[in-house]
Amino acid sequence: MKVATKTLSYGATLNGNEAEFRVWAPIPREIRLRLMRVGKEPQDIAMRRDGEDLVATAAASADDRYAYVVDGGTPVPDPVSRFLPEGVHGPTEIVDPFAFRWSDADWRGLELRDYVIYELHIGTFTPEGTFDGAIGRLECLKELGVTVVEIMPVAACPGTRNWGYDGASPYAVQANYGGPEGLKRLVDAAHRVGLAVMLDVVYNHLGPEGNYLPKFGPYFTAHHKTPWGEAVNYDSVGCEHVRRYVLENALYWIREYHLDGLRLDAVQTIKDDSSKHIMAEIRERVQGLARELDRTVCVIAETDENDSRYARAQADGGYGLNAVWSDDFHHAVHAFFTGECQGYYQDFGDPEQIARALREGYVFQGEHFTFWDAPRGTSAKDVPLPANVICLQNHDQVGNRAQGERLTALIPRGARKVAAALLLLAPHTPLLFMGQEYDETAPFQFFADFQDPALKKAVSEGRRSEFKDFNFSEVPDPEDPATFERSKLTWANGPENREMLEWYRRLLQLRQQYVTAEEGTANATYEEGVLTMQVPARDPKLWVQAVLRPGAKLPPVTEGWHETLQSEEDGCGITVYVRQARRLL
Repeated sequence: MKVATKTLSYGATLNGNEAEFRVWAPIPREIRLRLMRVGKEPQDIAMRRDGEDLVATAAASADDRYAYVVDGGTPVPDPVSRFLPEGVHGPTEIVDPFAFRWSDADWRGLELRDYVIYELHIGTFTPEGTFDGAIGRLECLKELGVTVVEIMPVAACPGTRNWGYDGASPYAVQANYGGPEGLKRLVDAAHRVGLAVMLDVVYNHLGPEGNYLPKFGPYFTAHHKTPWGEAVNYDSVGCEHVRRYVLENALYWIREYHLDGLRLDAVQTIKDDSSKHIMAEIRERVQGLARELDRTVCVIAETDENDSRYARAQADGGYGLNAVWSDDFHHAVHAFFTGECQGYYQDFGDPEQIARALREGYVFQGEHFTFWDAPRGTSAKDVPLPANVICLQNHDQVGNRAQGERLTALIPRGARKVAAALLLLAPHTPLLFMGQEYDETAPFQFFADFQDPALKKAVSEGRRSEFKDFNFSEVPDPEDPATFERSKLTWANGPENREMLEWYRRLLQLRQQYVTAEEGTANATYEEGVLTMQVPARDPKLWVQAVLRPGAKLPPVTEGWHETLQSEEDGCGITVYVRQARRLL
C-alpha cells in the first residue's frame, strides 16, 4: 500500500512546532482562534482574512485544543475537527494524521465480487462498545466467512449513545468509541486478518444538535427540502466549497484511515441539480485516489428508489457507483414469512416476488407502488446482480420497528434457515446484520443521547408518535439508557446458537466455492410452494430448492446433481445441490 502524504487543507495542519488553522468562513465579520495548549493558559489569536478563508498560525502540537470565537460569540469547534474529546460542543483537539504506525503495507483491498458484508454498530457490538473491543471479534468474523466489516457512522454525535446518523461533525471520530487512534487500530487489525472495512457516511444532513456549520458559511440551502429541513448545499450559491467539504471528507476516510469503502446514507435525499451530481463526483474522486494509492475501494449507496442510474456507468448517464442497497429482496422475504402488511410491506407478500428479486434484482421496475401511490423503480437490466446489496436484516429494517425485534422473534428457525440460504447463495452481494449469524435474540432499538432537554423530549415523543398507526402496545424511549443496553449483542453460545452459526458458515463456504460474481446471474422460479434457484443461470453450478409452503413436494433432481446441504423444520425446507460428486461439507 502506498503511503498517503497529502492531508486536509482545512482544519489544523501541523508543521514542526507550529500549526496553521484555516477555516472557510464567508459569513462572519471576524473569528478569533482560542488556543488551549497543554499546560498553558488559553490565548485568543486574531485570524487574518484570505479570500473566503480565515487563517492563523501559532505554536502548537498534537493534543493541544482550540475553538473559534465567531463574531464575539460562544466558542465553537472547527468545522474540520478530527477529534472532539469533550463532545460536539467542546473544543477541537489537534491530531497528527501521520503519527499512527500502520502495519498494512501489503493490503490492497477487495473487489466487490468478493464482498460478504457484516454491518455492525460499534457501541452495541461488544460489551466494551469500543473500536478496541471490536478487534477481539474480527477473527470470528473471518472464520465465519465474512470478508467486509461495515461500520455504522462514527462521526461525532451528542452524548455517548447514538446510531450515528445524528452526526454533527463529519470529520471527527466519536470519542467514547476510541477516537481517531481507536478507529485506525481497528482498521489495521482487520487488514491483518484479511478483512476489508467500510464506513457508513452521511452526506444528506447533519444532526439537530452541535451543528455549527451555518455560522461559517452557506452549508445548507432552502432551495431544496429534506426530511431534516434545508438540504446540504450542493447546487446553490456557495456550493463550490460545500461540495469540496464533502468530497474531501470522502477522501479523508480512505487516505487517513485506510478504509476500503464508503456506504452513502439515504442518497435519495441528497438534492443536487448540478451538471455533475455530487455522487458521480464522489465516485470519480474516490476512484482517482484509489488508483493513486494502488488500492481497491468501493462506493455503495443506500436508496429505496430501485433506480439503475446509481450503478449505471457514467458514460451511460449513471453515477458509476459500485453497488446499491436493494430493499426488494428483504421486503419480499420479510412480508412472506412474517405475514406483515403494514407500511411499505403492503406491496409485498407474494412468493413470486422473492423469485423475481433473486432473478432480476428489483421487484418493482416501474410498476405502481401502493405505499407511494406512484410508480416505483426503473428497469433492472442495467444493474448486474452483484451490484445489489441484499439482506434479511439491517439496522434500518430491525431498528425502525417500534420494538426493534429481530427475525429470531418473528419467524421460526426453519424459515430463518431457508431465508439465509437464499441470501447467501444468490449472486447478489449479501449483507449480514451483527448477531444474525448465531440467532441473536436481543433487539436493536432506536437510541439517542441528546444533551438539549427540549430535543430529548421531542425525540422521545416523536418516536411514539411515529408508530401511532401500528399495533404495538409499547415503544421504547430512545433517550432511556436502558434502550441502548437492551440493544447490545449477548454473544449467546448455546447449542441452538452454535447450530445456526454452523449453518451460516457452511452456506458461506458453499458461496465461496460455487457462486462466482463473474457469472453474476441466477434463474429463480416459484411454483406450487417451491422456490427453485440455479446459479449461474446458464450451465449452473448450484441448485437450491426451497419449500416455502408446508407439504409442498420437491421436483425430481436430474442426473449429475449431488445433495450437499439440507434442512427441514417448521414446515420449511431447503436442499442445496452441486454438480461435483464429492461431498464438501
